[in-house]
Amino acid sequence: MSSRRRAYPAPQYASNPAPGPAQYGQPPGVGQLGQSFQNLNLQQNGQMDPAGMPHAIPQDGYSYSQQPGYASAQVPNGNPAVYADMAQPAYNTGYGYSGAVPGMPGAVDSQALPLNRIYTADLLKELPPSISDLSLPPPPIILPNNSTLIPNNDRANAPPDYLRSTLNVVPTTHSLLKKSKLPFALCIRPYIALHEGEEPVPVTKDTMICRCRRCRGYINPYVTLAEGDKRWRCNFCGLLNDIPAAYDYDELTQQPANRYDRVELTHSVVEFVAPKEYMARAPAPLVYFFFIDVTADAVNSGMTSTVARTIMLNLDRIPDRNKTTKVCIVGVDSSLHFFKFKEGLDAKPEWLVVSDFELPYAPSPSGLSVNLSQNRKAIELLLMSFSAFFEGTASKQFALGPALRFGYLMLESLGGKMMVFSSSLPNIGEGKLSIRDDANSSGRARDVHALIKAADKFYKSFAVQCSSAQISIDLFLTGSKYQDVASLSNLLRYTAGQTYFYPSWNSEKPEDVTKLSEELSKHLSMECALESVLRIRCSTGFRTTQFYGNFFNRSSDLCSFPFFPRNQGYVIEISIEENIPKPVVYFQAAVLHTTCYGERRIRVINLALFTSSKLDDVYASADQLAITNYFTHIAIAKVLELSLPNARDFLLKSAADILTVYRKDLVAGNTAGASPLQISTNLRMLPLLLFSLTKHAGFRDERVPVDQRAIALNNLGSWPLAQLIKYIYPTVYSLHNMTDECGLVERVTSVDEETGEEVFVDGEILLPEPINDSKASWEKYGLYLIDTGSELFLWVSGDVVVGLVQDLFGVDSVFDIPSGKQEMPVLLPEESFEFNYRVRNIINKIREHSGSITYKSLYIVVGGSSTEPMEMTQKRELMALRMWALSFLIEDKTQFEPDYREFLTNLKNRVAV
Repeated sequence: MSSRRRAYPAPQYASNPAPGPAQYGQPPGVGQLGQSFQNLNLQQNGQMDPAGMPHAIPQDGYSYSQQPGYASAQVPNGNPAVYADMAQPAYNTGYGYSGAVPGMPGAVDSQALPLNRIYTADLLKELPPSISDLSLPPPPIILPNNSTLIPNNDRANAPPDYLRSTLNVVPTTHSLLKKSKLPFALCIRPYIALHEGEEPVPVTKDTMICRCRRCRGYINPYVTLAEGDKRWRCNFCGLLNDIPAAYDYDELTQQPANRYDRVELTHSVVEFVAPKEYMARAPAPLVYFFFIDVTADAVNSGMTSTVARTIMLNLDRIPDRNKTTKVCIVGVDSSLHFFKFKEGLDAKPEWLVVSDFELPYAPSPSGLSVNLSQNRKAIELLLMSFSAFFEGTASKQFALGPALRFGYLMLESLGGKMMVFSSSLPNIGEGKLSIRDDANSSGRARDVHALIKAADKFYKSFAVQCSSAQISIDLFLTGSKYQDVASLSNLLRYTAGQTYFYPSWNSEKPEDVTKLSEELSKHLSMECALESVLRIRCSTGFRTTQFYGNFFNRSSDLCSFPFFPRNQGYVIEISIEENIPKPVVYFQAAVLHTTCYGERRIRVINLALFTSSKLDDVYASADQLAITNYFTHIAIAKVLELSLPNARDFLLKSAADILTVYRKDLVAGNTAGASPLQISTNLRMLPLLLFSLTKHAGFRDERVPVDQRAIALNNLGSWPLAQLIKYIYPTVYSLHNMTDECGLVERVTSVDEETGEEVFVDGEILLPEPINDSKASWEKYGLYLIDTGSELFLWVSGDVVVGLVQDLFGVDSVFDIPSGKQEMPVLLPEESFEFNYRVRNIINKIREHSGSITYKSLYIVVGGSSTEPMEMTQKRELMALRMWALSFLIEDKTQFEPDYREFLTNLKNRVAV
């Protein structure tokens, strides 16, 4: 690449400096799965220590460790850094253990640990807000070194991508938690990548699973040893348990083994290979049912052919390591169109049609669901010609309910996944729906509660049935008209599924085809955990009270997932039931599941937190992003159960309550003449995020198409935390004045393991620093990229210089740039159009995400200008596109919503009362 740089006029591009960088037969019933997960008793044996195997660990006094993946301690710094570096003791793998093993961690004085300290920020004096804080890790979790079996174990606490708490210091009493007005909840994502090889979770070498006999907790890095290292004390309930003799023996090498090398004692996230006792039945094969809309709307839009072609092209990506995966393909309009294969033959399948849904009749299951590997060619031939079966159809009726009912009858004994591809509103048979979102009730606040609730009870009751039968449902909706996403969402909400929404989709738009194909391809390739249940265990004194996300809550503490998706997150609320006398408390998430290749496993995730009786310790270690996640789920529940205004008021009241507590109890005696809008620096983004939620499509107090609002609420309630924050507060990049390194591969130094010398290696594409979501941070001549979490907008200011237009788009005038859903033009040679190359790299980098299925479409928006031609100002599509893009500048005032400063003023009035 040439070093040539296009020099754009400096005065036109001068801008305020960007914020600096900041430092998971018959189907097993409910009882079967729950009992196998909770009440299984493994035989406990006494332990025979191998000769020369020292087990005891010296106590380490009150030294402490900061857990990896969390931010360092806070310092009184203004903007943008919040946390300062703190030394991290290293874990020495060759450590010799001798002496007495410490018992349960004793009384540790919080004064002896350098807990996070309170530093105050004034929200009204720190405008614009320091958005670089949004990319900071959570406040550090500080623990005494003797809290782990192996001292200084920096892998004992779960990384925040897997499990993070809203409070990294836990109140010791319920009254203190209530007084703080802060929620106590866990944000969990058991699987952080779509494919197993993309996340380095260690797996045990054998099927030896050591669990507490009383609370059934799994042995973990925080247990302690007793009675000559022959027993271990549970860190959750304190019970002494025997260590199996096999714990010190390696079955693979047939040699004595060092128990301290076992991954469950050294790692916070681990997978146990489960023995047969953990299986309620033999592993079932993966089964995919594809229900494809073949109505006139679906065929004419090209959805039918695009979906069939995409499935065909991705047959190799469907998990099928054991060659047992099965597929079934059904066309749906006013009838059900089945295709019956001859097992193991490449012959053309037989086309069967069922139109009478009143009769309890369906074709024989034989040949409808066939082995993917053994019938590959016949399946490909069907998918290649699938849309041709329905060319010229005039059917306007879509029998989704009968199709789902047939799928249930087919999968009831096996379990599986039903994937629905629809362009039409279900309007015939069971689950029939009608248009509710008309011109007179288009998403106004008073209509939202009625429109956002399901119109038919069928979808919830059917979903609960499916969950019991280990059937999951995913929806791909591509209609140009109302599809009642609110009603259909119950299908996925209780079966751990997901909705993908493509409004006004049409195959004549290449960008539409790309988005649907990319997301469907990723979804088909995603490895899945079958017949899964999730349980959270806590230290004595805590209890799980509420669970949020897409799953079915089978009991007070057991969540069921027919297919455990890898692209969703969950929130579990914790209550304090009694006073907590211990300095460290523990939480453990366990997911019992079957891998897509038939192996039963248990993924265990551990988290330890310090406790305190002081409110300032609690506030100093509160995690503003996790708290936002919790409040988002509560607000969603209020929209569904109460009303939109109730949810919006809840968000405002939550912010005001926290600010009031901080003012009265944490800066008391120092408020004379001071602003009432003071908050600890680690929470100063919380008001901005709650404000952003009130302007989000899910909670906005203005007309929003009900399907758009419903899908927004679905996404807010299921997306994992990192993706959620971008969806709440979009990321804006200034491209016209980015540094020369942005958009190019970053060169980083690495140490050669053989020579010990430093060498340069290619890193990742370097992105510009984000700027605030406000027109105030924009320049008249600027070029900006807005990442909303679901779409990308490239805003080209109407007064941008010609040189930039030529370098980026290859045209001579800004008014010649094509607007709307587009892809960036590829200008060659790249050496001559380096700016185009760098911007395309940035867009591609933003679209990359190993844990997300979302493909972000790009919209190019040309801003207004005093010199733009009259015909441009009269284009309604362009005007609507501009308004849509600008609505993501969250900090600015809109027709119905205040700007961020006005929001803070309203908060100030509430706090001052």
